[in-house]
Amino acid sequence: MGMISEFKEFAMGGSMLDMAVGIIMGGAFGTVIKSLIDDIIMPVVGHFSGGTDFGDLKIPLSSEEGAAAISYGSFINAFIAFAILAWVLFMLIKGMNKAKKAEAEAPAAPPANEVLLAEIRDLLKK
Repeated sequence: MGMISEFKEFAMGGSMLDMAVGIIMGGAFGTVIKSLIDDIIMPVVGHFSGGTDFGDLKIPLSSEEGAAAISYGSFINAFIAFAILAWVLFMLIKGMNKAKKAEAEAPAAPPANEVLLAEIRDLLKK
């Protein structure tokens, strides 16, 4: 029974739930970035490259119909998606670090009981 309760404590612990939420949010974020690439950015790139759809670019390995091919266009799409995702994550982390730094540099207000004691001390001095 001890091992089951330990596992339950581990599974329901804060870090495990935080990780689960992060994985779910990451999956949703990846879907949004994929749509951004596929539906917005690549059509614009294709327009300026003469109507080329990078996803269709490939090198067939033989002249037969339906033969295997190296789909380098899909790789280009995946690389662009990775670069944009990496840039967005970099900007998010940079913003979070800046916010943490500003929060750490902000002077902390003293607790209410210390303020009250200081006021009482000042009144007694008078």
